[in-house]
Amino acid sequence: MLRLGEKVVFINDSLEQNLPVGDYGYIIAYDRNADNIFDYVVRAPKANKHFFVPADDIELEEVLVQSEVDRVEREALIDFALATKNEALFRHVMNGGSVGEAKEEQSQEVQSQEDFVRQINLKAWI
Repeated sequence: MLRLGEKVVFINDSLEQNLPVGDYGYIIAYDRNADNIFDYVVRAPKANKHFFVPADDIELEEVLVQSEVDRVEREALIDFALATKNEALFRHVMNGGSVGEAKEEQSQEVQSQEDFVRQINLKAWI
């Protein structure tokens, strides 16, 4: 359950209420009425309105920022691995495995650098 005053972002409009999807708002109240689907009352400053929203339609801003940071970090690691032709790092990032798993794969499967670059170019071409 989110706290009062927390900054949230509208991520969905599941009930088609014309929510400002992508904009931010602040939780100003809980809707504890068991007879309806809404969980929160959110104030949207840009729209200058209050919206009754279910919990699935909003997400904390910090969670969205962290997921975007993780995505950008992963893309940067992939670009770095390709630029430096670091096969172990590339496999580790692409598989999402631990460092130990990457070392085991490297010892089991020895591949020349030219084959690795050819394989990456083939995947990029597809």
